[in-house]
Amino acid sequence: MGNVSGKPGSWKSITIVTGLAVTLGGGARLVAANSCAAKLANSDVSLCLQNNGAEPRIASISARKQLELENKVGESLPATVEVNGASVAVQWKLQPHLGEADSRHVVFVYEAAEPHLRLHWVWESRASSGAMEHYIEVENLSGKELWLPMIDSLRLAVHYATGASLEHVYVEKGSNTPSDHGTHNEAIANGYIWTGTSSTYALPQPGQPREIIPAEFVFEREGAQRGWYAGIEFSGRTRISLERKGDELGTVLGLNPDPGPYRTRLTAGGSFKTPTAFLGVFSGGADGAANQLRPWVRNVLGNPLTWKDAHYPLLVNNSWGSGMQVDEKLALRMIGDSKDLGLEMFHIDAGWFRGVGDWYPSPTKFPHGLAPIADAAHKVGLRFGIWVDWTQAALDTEPGALNVNDEKVRDWLVTDLPPDWKPEEFKGQTVDLGVPAAHDYLANEVKRMVDDYHLDMIEHDGYLVAQGCVRDDHPHAPPNRSTMNVKHDWGSSFVIASNSTDVSYHAVNAYYDIYEKTRREHPGLLFEICNDGGRMVDFGSAAHGDYFSITDTYDPLSNRRAFYDTSYMLPAAMLESYVEKWPVPHTENFLYMLRSGMMGWLTIMTDTTAWTPEQHKIAAEEFELYKQQLRPLIRDASLYHVSARPDGVHWDGIQYWDSSRGKGLVFTFRGTTPDEDHHSYILRGLDPARNYKLHFQDGSAPDAAEKGSRLMEQGLEVHLAKPLSSELVFVEDAGSPK
Repeated sequence: MGNVSGKPGSWKSITIVTGLAVTLGGGARLVAANSCAAKLANSDVSLCLQNNGAEPRIASISARKQLELENKVGESLPATVEVNGASVAVQWKLQPHLGEADSRHVVFVYEAAEPHLRLHWVWESRASSGAMEHYIEVENLSGKELWLPMIDSLRLAVHYATGASLEHVYVEKGSNTPSDHGTHNEAIANGYIWTGTSSTYALPQPGQPREIIPAEFVFEREGAQRGWYAGIEFSGRTRISLERKGDELGTVLGLNPDPGPYRTRLTAGGSFKTPTAFLGVFSGGADGAANQLRPWVRNVLGNPLTWKDAHYPLLVNNSWGSGMQVDEKLALRMIGDSKDLGLEMFHIDAGWFRGVGDWYPSPTKFPHGLAPIADAAHKVGLRFGIWVDWTQAALDTEPGALNVNDEKVRDWLVTDLPPDWKPEEFKGQTVDLGVPAAHDYLANEVKRMVDDYHLDMIEHDGYLVAQGCVRDDHPHAPPNRSTMNVKHDWGSSFVIASNSTDVSYHAVNAYYDIYEKTRREHPGLLFEICNDGGRMVDFGSAAHGDYFSITDTYDPLSNRRAFYDTSYMLPAAMLESYVEKWPVPHTENFLYMLRSGMMGWLTIMTDTTAWTPEQHKIAAEEFELYKQQLRPLIRDASLYHVSARPDGVHWDGIQYWDSSRGKGLVFTFRGTTPDEDHHSYILRGLDPARNYKLHFQDGSAPDAAEKGSRLMEQGLEVHLAKPLSSELVFVEDAGSPK
């Protein structure tokens, strides 16, 4: 069989012996029992897998004898394929002798004789705890081109008692600006139907559901709030659906079938792989799920080299506070002030280039190029990064520019452009990365910029990855022209067509390939995922980038809302808040502004040289506090949402608690209500029987000691005299009471 994992020699044959349990390395167990063809387990979840007929399935999902769920549906393998325009029935047969596994994998293999296809149904555990991953791969051994229909990534129908009280949690992307809702907590009554979608460019539409970060939490509303979570590791057009019918709660995860019908090309000798889905179990409600999911994302999807860097997440100074006006003089001044403030990276945003698609330094703004700017940053100990929208083409004709009128480039575009078309100031028309020639050209462009500009970080923005295309000669499926629609927004023409999902499938895989190659060549390079702030926040991007811009609005409330939502799904260190200029008549307001962006990755996006000497001093002290005390907790601690979602009117807060260090922190924020000068936060994760020291960073209260039971039942009380102010309360284990 083909090496599904891509790691030579990573598979070992197994023999299934009824009733025999075999302990394997890496924290996983492969168990053959009477009811299971195979059983895969780690410390958090155990899956009983069956391969009866042509519908392999999870028979049961369990967790350390605390939870056992029966799955009542299999995953139907493709019943037909298209050959030369005709639908051909496919008869799948299990091939037990090809079933292989090692300590972390289970693979069931099926074959069809005519046309000759081989299918791998794969489950794997890449960590000793957390979620399991699943995908299906189809190989075309027929020697002729085929077309595959939609294959879902994961399908479950979990059995529950008819009257079981269940809750569903999902989270919107912060794209454009966080909505008034953001985090959804919904009761799953009989008849409940929901579908959430995600894509490479979440564009909120009035009256329509917003796109989600593609994952779902489902749990019992009472007692220990036990349940399961599932998600998709892909940045293209995907969907998750959930429906309750009596004693069955069904969910389907995978590529988005709409608009459709979906079909994808399977070349002779080629293969198709569904987006990987993940599945885990937990207790403790939404925060219980999140405190298992976030470490798993870090350990399995995250870049190990990035997480080994003790300075991650970084403190950054970004030029966008001056908009497109950035030039050499401003950049050098910002580098100097970044050093004085204790910041760690200087980031040039849009405005440095000759033109859209012409990603060379403007000779008027940067007469000496970008490399000397990078060298100046490096000389004072700062890292250096740039903004670039590297799949956009426009009208520049300088050598090296990606020009839409160039015959080669025109064929790469997702649509033809009218003669009077013009780009926006920093946006143009998207190139289809799924075209091999475009992929190769742009891979070289990314490499050139990283090498020539001495980059430590590259931020991609805009409509980077295409979804929908009018072309018939690209690798993706051709569109149905009778239903195709082309819309214009922000310099780009967007194609909505029957092939939109397949276009994004190919383009996303090409984008991943470019970043994987770039990371191999530049292991320490950081990747920021922006896409107009929060439009491409997903688990596939988390596996290929290092941090996310989580919203495109940067005031304190928007930053806290976006962080509150996104921190249910992704590690806090990966969540970047940009802090922009905001009214700060008092020191309390200045700290409120800064701290609203300090719960994860902090990027300053304002002219820091315009700060008063007092503000400059306060900011430098806050940044040092971040490096010494906040960053270790942001990286490693559990996170609890100890307030309602921020509304700017009432109090809100986030708690960190690191049980291994016995240290934690509560970010507290007071809203605008004039008569709410105090608030109590019910803390989580502490030991009720132990004492805890409390330190109020701004001195809003004297240091004190409280028993864990009091903090978890009556709460941590914070008093702040002025609206729109904040306090940092450090919590430390003081030991058992005497």
